[in-house]
Amino acid sequence: MARIDRPGPAVIRAARAADVPVLLSLFGELAAYELLEHELHATEQKLSVALFGSRPAAAALIAERDSGAVGYALFFPTFSSFLTTTGVWLEDLFVRPAHRGAGVGRALLSAVAAHVREQGGERLEWAALDWNEPALGFYRRMGARTMGEWITHRLDGEALVRMAGEPGDRSPPQRR
Repeated sequence: MARIDRPGPAVIRAARAADVPVLLSLFGELAAYELLEHELHATEQKLSVALFGSRPAAAALIAERDSGAVGYALFFPTFSSFLTTTGVWLEDLFVRPAHRGAGVGRALLSAVAAHVREQGGERLEWAALDWNEPALGFYRRMGARTMGEWITHRLDGEALVRMAGEPGDRSPPQRR
């Protein structure tokens, strides 16, 4: 796809409920890029609740140029027991291919980092596919370090159902 050379920086803003359809479209573009369309099961209803419900699970930023969405960042809070402080997990950072190399990704990452600092957090973390050299190079240029000693694990589907069904103490954590 040809790069679109447009003057001026991208405007980064918090996503609004009206942005849910465009976010879903961007999710689809990211899934296609990562060859993971078969894993995309997001719906407008579920995304609306996740971002704008009574207990939001995540937040999103939209990057715009000429009033059109060209990228997004989706993130949620984390907590470190070792640091006893909060941080953010960056689930997605995506810029439409025609707008890459124009500072949009950097502006989104900077806005997420600023959010972390504003919330008193001390770290920003994410994962990238091992074959996605353009993303890996971008992150290295931003000063990110690869956490090679950590291996991500996931329970989902039947494995999650089985694990949830194992006997054990089900009392909720105590709040003080």
